[in-house]
Amino acid sequence: MGAMKENPRYNVVSIRISDEELEALQEVCKETNKSVSTVMREAVSLIRVKAENPGALLLDGMLAGRSV
Repeated sequence: MGAMKENPRYNVVSIRISDEELEALQEVCKETNKSVSTVMREAVSLIRVKAENPGALLLDGMLAGRSV
């Protein structure tokens, strides 16, 4: 049996998106060399932090590859 993960992820989320949204998501994944799951986790984190700090400039940190 494999090693226990520190933060296992058991939940699956499914969404419907348009062809244009899928293309944009795939471009982001390719440009950042990240998986769809990682990009979506970072997007949720960015939205959450922005909601908590409406005046904060967060985009630069995300583009630099740092998670929020």
